[in-house]
Amino acid sequence: MEEQRENWGSKIGFILAMAGNSVGLGNFWRFPYQAAKYGGGAFMIPYVMALILIGIPLMLVEWMMGRVGGRYGHGTVGFMIYIQSRDKLKPRKAIILGSICGMIVIGVTLLVNSYYNHLIGWTLGYAFLSATGGYSDMTVTTAQFFANYVQNPVYVFTFWIITVTILGLAVTRGIEKGIESWAKIMMPVLYIFGFVLIYKTLTIGAPIKPDWSAIKGLDYLWTPRWGDLSFKGTLAAAGQIFFTLSLGMGIIQNYASYLKQDDDIVTSAMTTIGLNEFAEVILGGSIAIPITYAFMGVKGLSSGVGLSFISLPNIFRIMDGGRALGTLWFMILFFAGFTSAIAMYNYLVTILEEGMGMAKKKASFFVFIGYIVVGLPVALEPIITKTAELAYFTELDNWVGTYLLVVMGLIEIIVAGWFMIDNPLIDINHGSFWKAPKWMYTVMIKFVTPAVIIVILTGSTISYINEGYFKAIPDFIAKTPVLIPWVNAARVVILAVFIIGFIGTYRSLKAVYGEEIVKNKVIIRK
Repeated sequence: MEEQRENWGSKIGFILAMAGNSVGLGNFWRFPYQAAKYGGGAFMIPYVMALILIGIPLMLVEWMMGRVGGRYGHGTVGFMIYIQSRDKLKPRKAIILGSICGMIVIGVTLLVNSYYNHLIGWTLGYAFLSATGGYSDMTVTTAQFFANYVQNPVYVFTFWIITVTILGLAVTRGIEKGIESWAKIMMPVLYIFGFVLIYKTLTIGAPIKPDWSAIKGLDYLWTPRWGDLSFKGTLAAAGQIFFTLSLGMGIIQNYASYLKQDDDIVTSAMTTIGLNEFAEVILGGSIAIPITYAFMGVKGLSSGVGLSFISLPNIFRIMDGGRALGTLWFMILFFAGFTSAIAMYNYLVTILEEGMGMAKKKASFFVFIGYIVVGLPVALEPIITKTAELAYFTELDNWVGTYLLVVMGLIEIIVAGWFMIDNPLIDINHGSFWKAPKWMYTVMIKFVTPAVIIVILTGSTISYINEGYFKAIPDFIAKTPVLIPWVNAARVVILAVFIIGFIGTYRSLKAVYGEEIVKNKVIIRK
């Protein structure tokens, strides 16, 4: 099985693909409004700490898990968790843990991408509208225009279907000719567009008021505000690290499973983190926040999730060259989203290939149908309810796209630190020019990172309870009864996907490792 697995065509192609997986909408859409919401410099303090204490150790662990899984011919997390926990837990318990992890990751890659694909479609639609002046009508606010957009079936379905179709075609071509080829084009173009926008942003001066400028926007982001630190902001910063680095999603392991056994994963992992953080903090943070501050002041940063789709279009339609700059901005979002979505798409294709023996084209088609089915409510809700509240979207994101990423990360770090029979640094450092130090395992992987994640998960749980997310009718829709069925629909879909994911992973594991599960003794080693 190992000999039949694909490999990356080149080192640079692999690095760009892995960076493309991490560099997504979280960098350019999510990071700016999260940083603005929690005080700019006050957000960056816990953000940097979370990167060091959680992001780097967990990234190394996921790369290691992926390469070990690839050695056994596996590209999915359920198998990897089973392989690496079976010595300490014994196979009969390890298959349960592996099935739970497989269930979570299937839920993440299917359900997160079900709404993520819509977001990508919106960015493609807005790029088109920027180029054609579609939102330039000053008699309609950009907030109303966005509401009209998500309620317009022509816009929503056209750009959504185009997005999912291109994703499917790219994955069908395989690792080297499909995913790697797209990354080699999209990632350099993304950075070039980003530099163009940064130059324009930092040279616009103070077009509205003397006290409003792009430089002061940068000052807002980078000046530490210790007095504004909050536990809620810390939770948001840690959550952003999970989201931006694609931790807990199984995608890093899937990509790393295609590595050769002597490839350098330490350098590659750190390069991926560096490219991602450059895109997020330098490009994303140096475009959206400064340009909004220059035209709207600090109050303009309070628009939250609407920063990219409401505040910035409002600026693009009044500034010189706004149509061209708006097109570049939304194409950046499209490229970033596409290179992340393709990784989630490929993960599900891998499950069907390795778990059910499907050919890649057939598996890609089935995943395409799956995304259309589970993504349909995202498109239909605003059209039917005549609102832009997006309750179905929000409920999926709250649980599968946020909370369960932290749960999955905790399981991974515990397996690496406590359940693996061998020191994970042996596999992490194998073939690496730069070696991860001994304390990365004895201090970080075993103790510090799990402890920090437990604190984050506990705080997130308390926050979810206080905000009413555990209620039968969550607080965020309590005053909008028309949205209640959509939240319930999201919960039913989550439950159904989890049941199917658990059963499917369990049966796949038993089909390959049935003998050692029956004997409760490790038999297969590579």
